[in-house]
Amino acid sequence: MNGSDRRTAAACPRPAARDSLRTPVGVAELDLDAPGELRSPGGLGPADPGGRVLALVRLHGHPLGLVTATGTPGDTAGLRRALVDAAYRELPVPALSTATPAARRSRVGRARVPADPPTVSVVVCTRDRPGMLRQCLDSLLRTGYPRVEVIVVDNAPGDDATKELVQACYPGLVRYLREPVAGLARARNTGLAAASGELCAFADDDLIVDAGWVQALAERFGEDEGVACVTGLVLPAELETEAQATLERYGGYSRGFTARSWSLRELAEDPLLRFSVGRFGSGANMAFRTSVLRRLGGFDPATGTGTPARGGEELLAFFRVLGAGHTIAYQPDAIVWHRHPRTRQDLVDHVFGFGVGFGAYLAAAVTHQPAVLAELVRRLPLGVRKWYAARRACPPAAVNAVHDGALARLEFRGLLYGPVGYLRSVHRQHASLRAGEPS
Repeated sequence: MNGSDRRTAAACPRPAARDSLRTPVGVAELDLDAPGELRSPGGLGPADPGGRVLALVRLHGHPLGLVTATGTPGDTAGLRRALVDAAYRELPVPALSTATPAARRSRVGRARVPADPPTVSVVVCTRDRPGMLRQCLDSLLRTGYPRVEVIVVDNAPGDDATKELVQACYPGLVRYLREPVAGLARARNTGLAAASGELCAFADDDLIVDAGWVQALAERFGEDEGVACVTGLVLPAELETEAQATLERYGGYSRGFTARSWSLRELAEDPLLRFSVGRFGSGANMAFRTSVLRRLGGFDPATGTGTPARGGEELLAFFRVLGAGHTIAYQPDAIVWHRHPRTRQDLVDHVFGFGVGFGAYLAAAVTHQPAVLAELVRRLPLGVRKWYAARRACPPAAVNAVHDGALARLEFRGLLYGPVGYLRSVHRQHASLRAGEPS
C-alpha cells in the first residue's frame, strides 16, 4: 500500500520528526568536505539556525543521511560540531581519503557533465502560487546544467499573476503555457506535449530544487538505456509547524538514501511489486524518457490533484512504465526540498489525499488493464498484512501513537474512497465531452 511503501522505505521516523511536536525545527545542509559552514535547503545561502536542527549530511556532494542536534543561541560553531559528531556517529561515512580530489564531486551542483549531455525539459505545474513558484524557478535556474528547457504550466489560474511573473522575471529563460482545465495530470500532459528534451522531468511549484538535481537525473538515465523513469530524494524544506513535523514523522516523501532500481524481473521475488509502486518515488521528483512517456499516453487526465481522484497520476505512470518492460530507478543524489502543509487541516487533507490517490491509481490500473484485476484481488490481502506489519515494526513514540494512528485510519478511508473518486472523475470527463466542453 502507498502508506506502507513510504514508511518501509524511510525506515523508522527520523529523530527530529519523531520528537518534534514542539516546533519549529531548523532544516539545513552540512557537507563534510566543508564542516565549517551550514547551508540553507538547496544550498541557497548560509544558514544560521538556532535551537533544534535537522541537517542533510553530504560527502563530496553525495547525500549520506539526516542527523539532528540542538544548538545554543549564538553558538553556531558548537552546533556545527554537534552535527558533525552526530554524522560520524550515526551515518556510514566513508574515509575522506577514499576518493582523490579529481574524482570527487564538489559540494553541490558541480557534478561531471558529459561532452554531449541530453536536453532535459523540466515541467513545473502551478496554480495561483506565484510566490512559491518564483522560489522554485530561482533554484531551478541555478542548476548550471547546460541543456535545460524550463516550462511553466499555469493550471486553470484565477488571474494573470503567474503569467506576469514569468514574463517580467524570466524572459527567454522560462516558457509559459496555460492549461485551462483543472487537474495536475492534465497540466503535466500539456507540458509533456510541449517538451523538446530527450528527458522530461516534473517539479511542483512548492519545491526548492537542489543545484545538482538535473545533472543527477541525467546521469542515471545515461548509465542504463533500459531505465525509462528516474525518481529522486524529497526532503522537507521546513519543519516550522506541528503539521509539517507530523507529516514528516508519518513518513513524508523520502525513500531513503540508497540507490535502487526495479523491473518486472524482480516480480517473482516480490509479488506485490507490480501494484505497490509508491515505493519507487514521488510525483514531486520524477523524470521520464520523453518518447517512452508519450508512447504510453502520458498521464491519465482522470487522476491527479484538482480532480475527484485527488492524485495517483504518477503511480499509474510508474505502473505502466514497469508493465511495458522498462526499468524504474531511484537516485538519491537527485534532491528536491518540499514545503509540507503548514496547518492541521491542510495535513488532514494531504494524508486523506494520499489514500484517495492510491485507491484511484488502483482503479485506473484495472480500467486500463482489466486483466490485472484477478491478480490485484489475489495480492490485496498480502498487501494489507504487510502494511500492518510495517506499522508494528516501527512503533511511534507513545506521545505520537494517537496522532499517527488517526492519520493511518484517515489514509485508509481515503484508499477506500479512491476508486469512487476515480469513477467520478471519469464521469465528469464524459459529461464535459457530451456538453462540448474541454474535458
